[in-house]
Amino acid sequence: MSQAISEGDGISIMAVVSDPDDARSAEAQGAEALVVVGPVGGLREVTALPILWRPHGSPGQAQSAEADACVLSVAPIEDQDGELERMHREALELGLECVVEVNEDEELELALQRVDPEIFLLADRALELLPDVPAGKLAIAEVERAARDDVSELERAGMDAVIVRAGNIAELTGEPPPEV
Repeated sequence: MSQAISEGDGISIMAVVSDPDDARSAEAQGAEALVVVGPVGGLREVTALPILWRPHGSPGQAQSAEADACVLSVAPIEDQDGELERMHREALELGLECVVEVNEDEELELALQRVDPEIFLLADRALELLPDVPAGKLAIAEVERAARDDVSELERAGMDAVIVRAGNIAELTGEPPPEV
C-alpha cells in the first residue's frame, strides 16, 4: 500500500469500491489503491491494486478480506490501555500495513507516541492536521465529495493520497478518460 501511494508524481487516488465491477472501473480510470468498507468477494480475481480494509474491526478481519492494509482508528481505542499497540502489533504480524486514523491533534500525538505509524488517515480536518505529520510519513485524506479542485488543493498541500467514492476517477486526476 505505502509503495503504491508514495511512487510517482502527484497525489494518489484511492477508490472506495463495493464489488468487483467497481474495482475494475476504478483501476481502469487510474486509481492506485482500493478501499473496502466490508467484505467484497472476488476482488483479487479482478485487480492487483492494494486493498485497504476501512471498517473498524480487527486486523484478522482485514486479512480474511485479503486486504493489504487496515485502518486503526485512535478515537475509539485511545483510552483502552495498550489496545492500540496490541492491534498495531497484530496487524504487522499478519503482514498488513497499518493506516492510523486521527481526527485531531491529540490523537495524532498519541499515535506517534504509542505506535509511530508510517501512514496516517487524516479524517475530518486533513488540511489542518497535515502540517503536524512528521516528514517521511504518508498522509491520506478522506473526502465525501471530491472535485478536481479539492484534489488539487490536497496535492498542493502535500497530501500523498485521497480516498474518494467510486465514480469518475479520471476526472479527479486530470487524466483523459480511458478509451473504451
